[in-house]
Amino acid sequence: MTDTETEADDRPLLATRLDDLFKTVRPKGRHWTNAEVAEELKRANPELKVGGVYLSQLRTGKRSNPSPDLLAALARFFGVSVAYFFDDKVAESVLSQVAAIEALRQSGVRAVAMRAAGMKKENLAAITAIMDQYRQLQGLPPVTDSNDPE
Repeated sequence: MTDTETEADDRPLLATRLDDLFKTVRPKGRHWTNAEVAEELKRANPELKVGGVYLSQLRTGKRSNPSPDLLAALARFFGVSVAYFFDDKVAESVLSQVAAIEALRQSGVRAVAMRAAGMKKENLAAITAIMDQYRQLQGLPPVTDSNDPE
């Protein structure tokens, strides 16, 4: 590996994309091991031949030719299109959506957003003003958003 290459560059595209799913997507709200995913896939598709070791080999690039049925099952499990494994634009879109969801989950923003859903504009404006005051008290920079309630 040269200095300009990354570990991901040495692996086949399928391996990096599958590994990204394992690292970033949380079906049922949690991270899954290779063995757990294999068991879930077999539970949903009893005829599917897959094990934790094989999934590990796919993720590292030691194996690189999964069956179309396995790819479809993995896509369903992780909630993505099969195109994710082959199309750069689809993969980029999926990973950016996952990153946004994870940021919301970690920061507690999701809970605030769920409570705000359906509220009147004037109520949202009042809540936003209160949040802005708390940000200022904590020394955080002001938030400028073109979608602020008016």
